[in-house]
Formats: sequence, C-alpha cells, structure tokens
Amino acid sequence: MTQSLTIIVPVYNEQENLKRVEKELLEYIEIAKIPTSVLLVNDGSKDDSLNIIKEICHSNSSFHYLNFDKNYGLSAAIKAGFDHATTSLVGYIDSDLQTDPKEFDLLLAHIGKADLVTGVRSKRKDSFVKNMSSKIANGIRRSFTHDGMDDTGCPLKIIKTEYAKRIPMFKGLHRFLPAMILLQNGTIKQVPVSHFERIAGTANFGVWNRLIGPLMDCFAYLWMKKKYINYKVADKG
Repeated sequence: MTQSLTIIVPVYNEQENLKRVEKELLEYIEIAKIPTSVLLVNDGSKDDSLNIIKEICHSNSSFHYLNFDKNYGLSAAIKAGFDHATTSLVGYIDSDLQTDPKEFDLLLAHIGKADLVTGVRSKRKDSFVKNMSSKIANGIRRSFTHDGMDDTGCPLKIIKTEYAKRIPMFKGLHRFLPAMILLQNGTIKQVPVSHFERIAGTANFGVWNRLIGPLMDCFAYLWMKKKYINYKVADKG
C-alpha cells in the first residue's frame, strides 16, 4: 500500500500566522517523502482566520478546510481531522509553527515500526512558567497512563489513520493520544524535534489548562481505560 499523509492544522484566532503556515507547509509538501495534503480546521475563530483559510485553499489544491459553527476546542479539531482524513497517515501540527513541518520526515522514518510517532521538544523556547507547568503536567499524566512519553503536548505527531479513527475523543484527550494508541495494542515512539519561539499571535492555553485540566482528564482516561473495548476479527464469511 502506498503511504500518503494528511497534516491536520487546528486554527483558532491565528490570522497573523496563517500565511506563514501556507508558506512553510507548501515548502514541506514539495520535499515530502510521500504525497501530502493539509487540512485546516477552523475552530470557531473570531478574527479573520476563516477568510484567510479560504483564500489559501482556493490558491492551493493540496490545502482543504473544515469550518466549525463555533469554538469546540483543540481535541474536537483534531478529532474532526481524523474523521475526515482519507490518507493512510495523519499528522498534526499547531498553527503557531513552534515546530518545523520539515521534521515530519523525522517521524515518518519510524512510522513503519510504530503506529504513532510523536516529537519531543528539545531546548523548548517557552517561558519558565509554561515549561514548568508542562513538565509537571506530563509527570502527572505519565503516572496515570504509564505511556513512557516525555512530551505528549508536542504539536508534531504522525499516526496511522486506522488507529487515529478508532480513538474515542473527548475534551482534553489530545494529551493522551499515545496512551490511546496503547489501548489499541499499538506501538508508540518519541523522536527529538526542534522548537521555536512563537512569532505572532497569542497562546490559547494558560497555567490552568496545563495543570488542573490535565489532572481532571487523567481521571477521565482511567475511566475510559476500564471501559475500553478492543477486539480483532479472526475470520468472517
């Protein structure tokens, strides 16, 4: 089977970043090791993001978009991308481009043996508070999930679509993507990637989102793990 990739880009009030998103993802598409397209998911932006998204998609046949009727959150945007992808692989990157799209190729090198490959941000270019809150949140999540991942919040991931479509998403579960692949008896791997300062726009998550929110989500994950149904068909006729 020939591999192909859809890169999901959630967008919420990122009008200042979108032309850069277009430029850098076009540059990646030209050098990508497999056929690649982009799916921009507008999560109810209140600025001019939707109009810019439509212009980008009109100008580039490899770009497509979904537009939510209101703001549903990051997990919903990622889930919608999974649901609408028709390629064998799905990728995920944030529209602030604090990670480099060209490093998708670093993840692709491991996707044959792993069902999810995620970046782990080395030398993060975030504030001390943001770095520490993320570190604490990752430690809390790891103690609940035992997934062995150091940085599940890294916005650079590739997943086999068949696994991604089976993930029962709910708010906050984007932090648990590796753990949800493990629930399917899949394999996961993390790869060091670059990290850059945010050039434009403002972050949509504060300390509350990175600490209290993830803690509550851990209990939701434990409930789901207990109730999760996983099966494999041996034969049919």
